[in-house]
Amino acid sequence: MKIDTGDTAWLLFSICLVMLMTPGLGLFYAGMARRKNVLGTIMHSITLLCVVSLIWVIWGYTIAFGPDKGGIIGSLEWFGLKGVGPEPGRYSSTVPHLGFMIFQGMFAVITPALIAGAFAERIKFSAFLMFTVLWVTFVYSPLAHWVWGGGWIGSVLGALDFAGGTVVHISSGVAGLISAYVIGSRKGHGIQPMPPHNRTLTVTGAALLWFGWFGFNAGSALSASGIAASALVNTNTSASAATLAWILIEWIHRGRPTLIGAVSGSIAGLVAITPASGYVSPILSILIGTVAAAFCYAAVMLKQRFGYDDSFDVFAIHAVGGTWGVLGTGLFASTAVNPAGLDGLFFGNPPLIGIQAIAVVVTYIYVSLYTFVILKIVDLIIGLRVDEESELIGLDYTQHRESGYNPKLG
Repeated sequence: MKIDTGDTAWLLFSICLVMLMTPGLGLFYAGMARRKNVLGTIMHSITLLCVVSLIWVIWGYTIAFGPDKGGIIGSLEWFGLKGVGPEPGRYSSTVPHLGFMIFQGMFAVITPALIAGAFAERIKFSAFLMFTVLWVTFVYSPLAHWVWGGGWIGSVLGALDFAGGTVVHISSGVAGLISAYVIGSRKGHGIQPMPPHNRTLTVTGAALLWFGWFGFNAGSALSASGIAASALVNTNTSASAATLAWILIEWIHRGRPTLIGAVSGSIAGLVAITPASGYVSPILSILIGTVAAAFCYAAVMLKQRFGYDDSFDVFAIHAVGGTWGVLGTGLFASTAVNPAGLDGLFFGNPPLIGIQAIAVVVTYIYVSLYTFVILKIVDLIIGLRVDEESELIGLDYTQHRESGYNPKLG
């Protein structure tokens, strides 16, 4: 095995792109928060970048990608990165093992940061940190092993997930939904309006997410190759189609298109293409993005009927979009695009859609159960939610003694 400098350069650049997504997500969420919670919302993403990076180096990576134990978990053989060095590793023969490790670490960072959008503006910062440590250890890392690390979903069942439809998006969306129900709604939810306080901030964050997503998806090829180029083109194409589809749907349904709607469509398209990005053609990525916009828009509208307070639509965008993306992979994957993959239903292999559906159902059940248990443990130990007075004042001041804006200048 010999390191390929081109593959390594692309992987290292992709790591930087994916790292940028988490601060970008902080801006994306902060713009949708109320002004009294803008810094606390950004604090979630910035802190997770540090906390999860350390978890990943010490024990998260070996649980997720260490030598397989029964298809369920990675061994602790690589605890503290023992034996993980600059030479090529078991997951790629052309890039450094350390590079692969930290690339996957950036995925582990952003996933719990996505969850934070569901319970924003009401969770204790200490509870958020404890939840993250437990969730990454007992939910994310085992699930990553099942799908990518030699575990049963990827290696035995044979499900396809190029860059994280199950591991990142369905898991974060489902965990967000469970969290929203367990923690409860924000005070005044459904009674008083809670519009985004700074749409410009949200659009800036969305632009950074779109930019970083090229590394997220195309970097998952682990090579500077045609598959990476295909994944990058599909990523941009699906996001573009979903953005325009959301604008059109909102225009018809509500009588006007909105900027927040447009960027919501962008994220829906990016989410949906993630598991399929290395397996489908650009033309089919248009279909995946367009359908994602319709499904995710409907999910946002239905949220009001069910009455739960998922602050920034984590379930509607990530779980619903990710579910469609994983199933869409089962429909449209083609070995003509990626010989290392499988053909889907429309290319003569009907069983793949069933395999993808099993992966989706298992992810929903596992994530729901363990997220609920973790939330209850954290609530029992330190409490999940700030008191009513703190919530009314805002988390910027009550949790961090800061203000995002000069009160005299607004």
